[in-house]
Amino acid sequence: MDPLNELLTTDFRPLDREAADLYLSVVAQVKPDALRLPTPCPDWTLHGLLRHQVSQDEGFAAAARGEGARLSAWRGGDLGEDPLAAARASAGLVTEAFAGAALDARFDLPEIRDGGAFPAALAISFHFVDLVVHAWDVAAAIGAAWEPGAELVEASLKVAAIVPEEGRGPGDSFAPSVPSADGAEPRDRLLALLGRDPAWRS
Repeated sequence: MDPLNELLTTDFRPLDREAADLYLSVVAQVKPDALRLPTPCPDWTLHGLLRHQVSQDEGFAAAARGEGARLSAWRGGDLGEDPLAAARASAGLVTEAFAGAALDARFDLPEIRDGGAFPAALAISFHFVDLVVHAWDVAAAIGAAWEPGAELVEASLKVAAIVPEEGRGPGDSFAPSVPSADGAEPRDRLLALLGRDPAWRS
C-alpha cells in the first residue's frame, strides 16, 4: 500500500494516547530549575519546548472542533506555575477533541505547509509523531530515558517518511533530516529523519 494511503486509512487515536503517555512520563521528570536548559531544538529552551507542545495540543484540539483556521488557536500555550499540570491539561483536551472527531473530517492546520485543510487521520498522525519526538527532545535535555515501544517507533517512521524536507527550519518542530548510521536502530533512524542527532546531549 502507498505510504500516504496507509496513513489515511489508519486510526492514530489509540497511538496518539500512548504517545501522550510517553511524553507526559518524561515531562513528569522535569525539575523547575531545568526549564532554562537548551534542547535539541536550537530555538527553544526546555520551557519554550513545553510551551510549544501545549500550544500544539490546543491548536489540534481546536482543529478537531472545526476551529483550527485561526492562528491564534495555535499560539496561546501557557505553562503557568506548573508545567506538568499544563501538559496534562492540554493532552486531555486534545485527546477528548480527537475522540469526538470523525476520521473523514478535515482539520485546518494553518502552521503546516502555509496552511490548509488536511484529512483528520493524517492530521492526527502529525500530532502523534510530534509527541513521540518531542518526548525525546525533553528526555535528551534532562538526561532521562526515552523508551517508546516498537509499535510507536514503527508508526512514527511511517509518518516521518512523508514529512517533506521543504519548510523545515528555525522555530519549526522538525529540522532537515540528517544522515543515519548504517545499521542504526529504528528509533535512531526516526530521530535522524526528523532532524535530530541521536547523540545530542545538553
